[in-house]
Amino acid sequence: MFVVHVQVHVKPECVDAFKAATMENARNSVQEPGIARFDVVQQLDDPTHFVLVEVYRTPDEPARHKETSHYQVWRDTVADMMSEPRGSVKYANVFPDDSGWG
Repeated sequence: MFVVHVQVHVKPECVDAFKAATMENARNSVQEPGIARFDVVQQLDDPTHFVLVEVYRTPDEPARHKETSHYQVWRDTVADMMSEPRGSVKYANVFPDDSGWG
C-alpha cells in the first residue's frame, strides 16, 4: 500500500464549502479500484485544518486518481478556499503488511 497524507488549511469562511466539496470527492474516490481507503479528517482544535488520508493499492494510483474528473472538479473548486498551498507527505505502510514480505 502507498499512503498519502494531504495537509490542507482552509480559510475560516470556506470550511463548510470545503467540507462539502471534499466529501463529494471522497465518495467518488473510494469507488476507484486503485484506492483502498480515502479518509477526510478535521482537526478538533483548529477546524480550518484538514488531512486527507489517501491509501492507494500501488504507487502508480495517485497519478491515475489525479486524472479523474471528480478529482479535477475538486481541485478547481477548492483552490481559492485554501489559506495556503496544500502539502503532502508520502508513506509506505508497515502494518498491516500487504506486500507479501512479512
